[in-house]
Amino acid sequence: MKKIFLSMMVTAMSLFSVNLAMAQSGDVVDIAIGSADHSTLVAAVKAADLVGTLKGAGPFTVFAPTNAAFAKLPNGTVEGLLKPESKATLTKILTYHVVAGNVDAAAVIKAIEKGGGKASLTTVSGGKLVASLDGGKVKLTDETGAVAYVTAADIKGTNGVIHVVDGVVLPK
Repeated sequence: MKKIFLSMMVTAMSLFSVNLAMAQSGDVVDIAIGSADHSTLVAAVKAADLVGTLKGAGPFTVFAPTNAAFAKLPNGTVEGLLKPESKATLTKILTYHVVAGNVDAAAVIKAIEKGGGKASLTTVSGGKLVASLDGGKVKLTDETGAVAYVTAADIKGTNGVIHVVDGVVLPK
């Protein structure tokens, strides 16, 4: 158990040091807008009319898929979700990537440890994400059984924190 905890702490510390340089000013939306790797996410947030909400007081914890994460979805999926008639579905997917509160890497790791290797995170959409450690990385498992890994953590904004993920997580 001590080895697992030590491994988690080393992982957290490395994430902190990597992302200290990535700390940004502005809210979580401004940070995403300023990232070339998140233009698909920004387009989706705009299409779902969530900009105003995510610019609110928060705090929000956003698991932000990269453009490459969206590109892993089947052909035509993103284009279909961006259509006005798909707004409700898109909103559910995007709010499934958001947890209320300011849940930094240390809090995620602490919750995983407290949960005996897994932590259940309730998303703004009302769904659950399961966080665990896999090879020293935080792994998120969605309600369909698909996984995404946190590739950068603790990018702090004025109204929350962003953790970059390499996959799009989906609710049931």
